[in-house]
Amino acid sequence: MREHPARILVIANRQKSDAERFAKDIHTRLREEGRTVTLFMFEGKPDHHPCMENIDIIITLGGDGTVLYATRIAAPAGIPILPVNMGSLGFIAWVKSSQWHECFVQAEEGALPLSTRAMLDIEVQREGASMSRFIAMNDGVVSGAGLAKIVNLSINISGSSLGTYRSDGVIVATPTGSTAYSLAAGGPILDPDMDAMVFNPICPLALSNRPLVVPGHETIEVYVEQKQRETTVLTVDGQDFYYLEEGDRIFFKHSAHRAKLFCAARGSFYQVLRAKLNWSGGPNA
Repeated sequence: MREHPARILVIANRQKSDAERFAKDIHTRLREEGRTVTLFMFEGKPDHHPCMENIDIIITLGGDGTVLYATRIAAPAGIPILPVNMGSLGFIAWVKSSQWHECFVQAEEGALPLSTRAMLDIEVQREGASMSRFIAMNDGVVSGAGLAKIVNLSINISGSSLGTYRSDGVIVATPTGSTAYSLAAGGPILDPDMDAMVFNPICPLALSNRPLVVPGHETIEVYVEQKQRETTVLTVDGQDFYYLEEGDRIFFKHSAHRAKLFCAARGSFYQVLRAKLNWSGGPNA
């Protein structure tokens, strides 16, 4: 048990139906129970971030995208997240809105499993200088920004060259992100607790260019070759964007920060896979 009532930050995505009203209901109930509660509501891309100081637990109201946003600001502060689903079935946002209080109490009392998930540290270097850094919960994607799409990218893994890929781009994904864009691009599914990364070329011209699963301690370098036909862009978790130039180097490695997510029983991940991917005709009604 905590020595003080939990201090809660509720992050609500207004684009989800009824999320704003539900956030206010949660705020009222938790305050009546003696907890300190802060509300942060946004629509689209937030233009600022909530303060992370003196927060014990974050409750997200939305879908997986809301959780991705929350992890990028919560992981450096080591704050765990209870992801409440306000839309369709999600891989990450698993808590039903009708069960939020029961799950919250279990989380507060330490009775709910806590999963620590690998995140990516992504750095853009230009002529040897660091231009920008990001952390990602799901993935980083280097791709063409326009209609022509095809880009030329040279790939190194911990200094060992994989050659130059002509493709629509490449995806570097965490185990959590292996069920997102990378899966749609033909990548493998990784258990979210694995210590690994997925490197996945998008629609490569050479059919021999296949996805790779690499250990978590490796560093993947993507070099933007000269004389591109297309503007190249880095996309982080599908939410943050950074336009690249020819000669840029983008380094992907596991972040020193890890996302903390309250989760259901160990087997629930596989049940979600079965439901989302309609394996064996889908779950019984």
